[in-house]
Amino acid sequence: MSNDAFRAALARLAAGVVLITAEEPPLDEHGRGEDVGMTATAFVSVSLDPPLVMVSLRNDSRMDDLLAEQPMWAVSVLAEDQRQIAARFAMKGRISDRLLFESIPYLRGEMTRAPLIAGALATLECRTEQRVRAGDHTLVIGRVLTAELPSGEGEPLTYFKGRYRRLE
Repeated sequence: MSNDAFRAALARLAAGVVLITAEEPPLDEHGRGEDVGMTATAFVSVSLDPPLVMVSLRNDSRMDDLLAEQPMWAVSVLAEDQRQIAARFAMKGRISDRLLFESIPYLRGEMTRAPLIAGALATLECRTEQRVRAGDHTLVIGRVLTAELPSGEGEPLTYFKGRYRRLE
């Protein structure tokens, strides 16, 4: 089986779109760490008791490296009108996440200090429980510390056949 055939087959699986965020630890005791964000579609609920979720991160990506040392992270479940946010944080080869967060309204999580995107359908704050290497990705399983519904109204942003979509 070719990588292209595998990719094409899985593109037929619709997925919800989330933004994974974390605060990078400061370089010294006087600084503030940089906020880091990553768009993800490989995100699932794992367990209700205890409350666990899982995200799949490409090995050696910035988020994978950060979550290897920073156990606290957050998830914003994006609404259909947040397509630009998803696209912004999915860009390859970007230099700094600081500029990406500049014009996006967010709150800082009380438990994780990670950005929680305003207008998201739901937000979760998590602490890493387990990391599992799986091929060219790492599965990060997190215990959900907080779950909020900042914008309970609206439809989710979905990803299908290589494009962001609306439910219809």
